[in-house]
Amino acid sequence: VPISPIYTPHDLAYIAGDTGASAIICADRNYGYVVKVMDKLGIKLVVACGLADLLPAYKRLFGWLFDKVPKGRTAKAAHTATLSDLVRAGGSAAQAAGDPSELAEILYTGGTTKHPKGVPITHELLIGCCREQLAYSSSVIEPSENVILGSAPMFHVLGQTCGLGTIFTYGGALVVQPRVNLDAMLEAAQSQRARTLIGVPALYRMILEHDRLDQYDLSSLDYCFSGGDVMPLEVARRWERRFNKRIYIGYGSTETVGGVGLNPAGQETPPGCMGIVLKSKLVRAVDPVTMAEVPPGKPGELLVHSSPMVAAYWNKPEETARSFVEINGKLFYRTGDIVAIDEERRLYFVDRSMDTIKHKGYRVSATEIEATLQEHPAVIESCVVGLPDEKVGERIKAFVVLKKDVKGVTGYDLIQWCRKSLVSYKIPQYIEFRDMLPKSKVGKLLRREIRAEEAERRQG
Repeated sequence: VPISPIYTPHDLAYIAGDTGASAIICADRNYGYVVKVMDKLGIKLVVACGLADLLPAYKRLFGWLFDKVPKGRTAKAAHTATLSDLVRAGGSAAQAAGDPSELAEILYTGGTTKHPKGVPITHELLIGCCREQLAYSSSVIEPSENVILGSAPMFHVLGQTCGLGTIFTYGGALVVQPRVNLDAMLEAAQSQRARTLIGVPALYRMILEHDRLDQYDLSSLDYCFSGGDVMPLEVARRWERRFNKRIYIGYGSTETVGGVGLNPAGQETPPGCMGIVLKSKLVRAVDPVTMAEVPPGKPGELLVHSSPMVAAYWNKPEETARSFVEINGKLFYRTGDIVAIDEERRLYFVDRSMDTIKHKGYRVSATEIEATLQEHPAVIESCVVGLPDEKVGERIKAFVVLKKDVKGVTGYDLIQWCRKSLVSYKIPQYIEFRDMLPKSKVGKLLRREIRAEEAERRQG
């Protein structure tokens, strides 16, 4: 169960409890988070890993002397082991899974709920999706010779199918880094002669605007891929002018284990196209209310079927019933995205139907942030929306109604409140106080009216 290293103890406790995990492998700097929650859970073993654990002693010494290796120590306890301990202990080699349909991992994803949802993925599904994704660059790079600079994190489906997948499918090499640092990333691309760059649209914009970009040689890059969010045409065009290389765009989700549509390397695609539907996927664009299929080229909610496919969320029957639907004997996943599909099976993004915000490539649940704000003793109501932003996709804005007898609560106070239980990319960037929020006749919050108001404000 791969999770983000920036998750708070609140998130860690929820996911560990939801999966019934009995062991946690963490970076030494996150050991304190684990200690805070392990007594509440059935955790029997904690493996704390340091970046320099497996280096020879003389290299660690140089690292300490030049302040490149942290000098702190992890507390020893009966339930704690280090990566070095495990390596020294050895043991028999792991056996390959006997049944391809057995569970390989559970990836957690955001969406419309307060808590993240676990997506159970089998060995067969994971390997198949990785092979299909990586094969799309084979016309320009021999897969076994590929050197992938994977800026997409391994706990995200983009990092798994486009990066980690090369290790257990075709071979090749994967260059990973602990966090996004543009100079370190560009230096690694140059020194390792990276052939493939993986990233969300925000990363490509950051690289283009980096002050020291001219100091690095990126000529080895043959394949640049973007996923996780809609690629602005302006960024794609600037990249092609600057490097004379195209950014290939794909569309997918955690529930579909990555790619639904991909633009094949070496082929021209129309502006705004998110990719051609993969052979392994059966898709429909439907009316979200009636579920009737819409004509080609018309917008509708995207439904995706494959065999095999994810069929349910982990321990979430109600969410499963809302997100998976059976049509003519086939199970389809409701993506919640409004797209148009043309006669050539090309996908074009139109809008999001769900209350999901795309911030820096992450799916952020508006409901989760609203629930966190409403747990504050001064807040009676809240509404969270995404505001279009060319750098990060969408920025998060919260509209808040305070209790009548409350005074002195500021936006800064509420942001600090959110920091206690939400990871950094879910924290609202803006807080606006209101006397009331728009609702339907039955009391349902009308986010679309808030969005419309913000759109008018930006235009005028």
